[in-house]
Amino acid sequence: MEEQKQNIVQPEEVITLKDIILKLQEWRTYLLKHWIIIVSCGLAGAGLGLTYAYLMKPKYVGELTFVMEDSKSNPLASYMGLASQFGIDLGGGSSSGVFQGDNIMKFLQSRLMIEKTLLSPVIVEGRKISLADLYMNANEINKGWDKVTALKGLHFPLGLSRSKFTLKQDSVLNTIHERIVKGDLDISKLDKKLGFISVKCTSRSETFSKAFTEQLVKEATQFYVNTKIMRSKVNVDKLQLSADSLESLLNHKTYAIAASQDINRNPVRQMASVATEVQTRDKIVLQTMYAEVIKNLELSKMAMAQETPVVQIVDTPILPLKKEKLGRLKGLIVGGFLGGFFIVSFLVTKRIYKEIMEK
Repeated sequence: MEEQKQNIVQPEEVITLKDIILKLQEWRTYLLKHWIIIVSCGLAGAGLGLTYAYLMKPKYVGELTFVMEDSKSNPLASYMGLASQFGIDLGGGSSSGVFQGDNIMKFLQSRLMIEKTLLSPVIVEGRKISLADLYMNANEINKGWDKVTALKGLHFPLGLSRSKFTLKQDSVLNTIHERIVKGDLDISKLDKKLGFISVKCTSRSETFSKAFTEQLVKEATQFYVNTKIMRSKVNVDKLQLSADSLESLLNHKTYAIAASQDINRNPVRQMASVATEVQTRDKIVLQTMYAEVIKNLELSKMAMAQETPVVQIVDTPILPLKKEKLGRLKGLIVGGFLGGFFIVSFLVTKRIYKEIMEK
């Protein structure tokens, strides 16, 4: 009989709607008993929110939109096979992986591009300084540095080679880069189906937001174009050098033939005309070579023009920039809500803990 009693399964406790309603009424009564604390914390939070909104400095948003147009097919393909027979490489127009798809957005956030932009000049109150110095001044990063010997007078002068930076300058520049990428810079596509890319910089300085956005896109565009046409430019430079050399030799032969004809005016001495004939033959050969090089040079220039991508700026930041600032009413409401929420959460947690410990 005892074994049978032990094997009897106790029925699970069923929670009814009535139990839920009674529990909610119990919690309401509990919170109403502490309404003074809840209201006080809500008012305190509202006061803090209002104070924060009043003391908070506004931020300015500089936004630039651009689109990249890149030719996927090369209409000069028929000429490339012909040019390759003469040992001339007109380039294949292949795309660099760095700029394919969404890689361009990551590239704009790279340390290389950010540093190049930060070390660019900007005019502030009639004085030319680097964007890095402007950022430090606007965000008060260098506040109190005069009292620290290692950081006193630290700045980023214009024209100083990057390789000559000190360890402190490298460290500060890296810190600025991280702050910009994590909090101030936003790069996104306006539409996944379109190629429009938005670059947005938000900072405490209206001048910095505008100048940084424009300079960042400019630096990336220059790097992009130079990378795309690098091979074609090498070919054009080589062909241009060959064309200049052949032109110089051709001019020399032309003057030499004219001088030889002036000297050998005696028709009886036919041997004297041999030198003129040889020089004339060399001139014809040089003319043929020069014509081929010029033709290939023009084809290479056409190929380079075809490979050169077009980065079209659609919208640029225009002063005055959009201002972002927490409104006083919004700060009052948000602060009051957070203050009340935190105190209610604390009271609920405290009672639950007490009930658990009493069981």
